[in-house]
Amino acid sequence: RPPAVKDQGGFGTCWAFAALSAMESVLMPEETMELSPDHMSLRNSFFLEQADGGNYTMGMAYLTAWQGPGFESEDPYGDGKSPEGLTSRKHVQEIQIIELKDYEKIKEAVFKYGGVQTSIYSSLGNGRMDTDYYNSATNSYCYQGTAKPNHDVMIIGWDDNYPRDNFNMEVERNGAFLCQNSWGDEFGDEGVFYVSYYDVNIGNHNVVYTGIEETDNYDRIYQSDLCGWVGQLGYNKDSVFGANVYTAQSQELLKAAGFYATGKETSYELFVVKNFENTDSLKERVKVASGSVTNAGYYTIPFEKDIAVEEGEKYAVVLYVTTPGSVHPMAVEYAAGEFTAGADLTDGEGYISAYGENWDSAENDQKCNLCLKAYSVLQD
Repeated sequence: RPPAVKDQGGFGTCWAFAALSAMESVLMPEETMELSPDHMSLRNSFFLEQADGGNYTMGMAYLTAWQGPGFESEDPYGDGKSPEGLTSRKHVQEIQIIELKDYEKIKEAVFKYGGVQTSIYSSLGNGRMDTDYYNSATNSYCYQGTAKPNHDVMIIGWDDNYPRDNFNMEVERNGAFLCQNSWGDEFGDEGVFYVSYYDVNIGNHNVVYTGIEETDNYDRIYQSDLCGWVGQLGYNKDSVFGANVYTAQSQELLKAAGFYATGKETSYELFVVKNFENTDSLKERVKVASGSVTNAGYYTIPFEKDIAVEEGEKYAVVLYVTTPGSVHPMAVEYAAGEFTAGADLTDGEGYISAYGENWDSAENDQKCNLCLKAYSVLQD
């Protein structure tokens, strides 16, 4: 069973509801918890009010930064306030993105993990209005226009034989995804409705929360990209080097690094540089991991060996990433538009390079922070 249907009310928080409901569904049946969309939509690093809306990349940034999630009981929805100092109840270490209407992959993800967050264009206003695209008699929806997605829902199932005659407009064949909405249980069939496989937006961007871990997995996270994957950087080829420099807060063991794969079939090599002084130090990089991932998304890669660092020691994590077909394979955070206008670039020291020899400053030359995190445990 999926988690209980929720009601976002009059706020533009569907992105938070879809993300956290999908997370809750992945944790079930072993764990049943109600996570807080209020906290996700008020305690992130973006400069938006709850009424302003959001998108799945904002949810990814909040979760991978360990800014949350909190419990609904700690921060109830809709009261306009969010208490300070709430700690994350889970650490999200992996989020996969299934792209471009790969319906078999979406079905596999629903079967294997649970709910899948996806985006549609909705001409309905919180389920209270009629529209040509929604058949209230059959609780079925299909949009075939050119408007961009403006609403996130959770795919919880599918029916390849769902009759095409149930939709208000002509569709090519049978088939629909069963989606859970966040407009309360008065909408659709107790909060659930069918979206045709031939809806133009369904299945284009799908988010699966595949790596939800306990909060004792690591002691520290080092990061400079609290707004997450805002844009991409590269040298007009499918590979790039990126390095983020951090200062160890205590005597620690570096255990893993986290980064975004910006496209399918991305391969990576990870390195660590101890005692970083300047970009010449990056020649001394030691390989700690390599591999590849099938889907785009955020990944945490454990190192093949722990790297010990001393308190106050500057160190660098280096990523060499290759994303076939890309010209800008490195995910970066920067100030862009209203969503990330206040992105803080003073918290990072990053460098990028075409071949791993000559390095440009991400902050000074490119006005961005690299999305490349490090995870450590304290040494006894």
